[in-house]
Amino acid sequence: MADVNVKRVGVGNPERMANGRTENADSSLQQDTARPLIYTCRPPQHSPRSPPMFRPLAVLAIVAATSFATAAEPAAFTRTTIDLGTVVSDLEASVRFYTEGVGFQELDGFDVSADLAGAAGLTDNKPLSVRVLVLGEGPTATKLKLMQVAGTDPRTGDNTFIHSHTGFRYLTIMVTDTAAALARLEKIGVKPLAKSPVTLPQNLAPGMSLTCVKDPDGNLVELIGPTP
Repeated sequence: MADVNVKRVGVGNPERMANGRTENADSSLQQDTARPLIYTCRPPQHSPRSPPMFRPLAVLAIVAATSFATAAEPAAFTRTTIDLGTVVSDLEASVRFYTEGVGFQELDGFDVSADLAGAAGLTDNKPLSVRVLVLGEGPTATKLKLMQVAGTDPRTGDNTFIHSHTGFRYLTIMVTDTAAALARLEKIGVKPLAKSPVTLPQNLAPGMSLTCVKDPDGNLVELIGPTP
């Protein structure tokens, strides 16, 4: 709050100099009482470095900037390629479709014990035997993990269209030769869906076509490559 100073202005101050003598304060008081009171306000004295009205704003700005910087930090991953695990009804038929038909290569698979699968929440204490297929080479190659769980009879989903039910609905695979891909699939009895392959719009993928097929369990697979 500002300090308020009150004083009388004029020549009649309690102590004043006249003719080299100091007049008595009492004698001048009567004269001074007739003079008006002047109120002057002096602003509060604060450090020019940090005006108090700006301190809360500065603190809020620092907190906001820190929070934004923390939220903007990207998550770190040891590998940015996503592997996909798929439960199938006929393991050998699915492996054949993805290797001979699509072009995946098979790597060494692995087993998961019943205790581990149960503890992780993957199964109700049933073991897993996983076949691993890879698309490409190197540590960033896409892996497709196929498995058929013994002693189970999983229900199938409605795969008529991608909007028939929710969930992961299709794989997209980029091929270098659409005609060669279609020839491989034809050898194992797989035909393109509907009017596939269809030419994609120029603004989406110039010179490319989209071919849709289904694996033995009805899962949709997109093949995108040069228009045959």
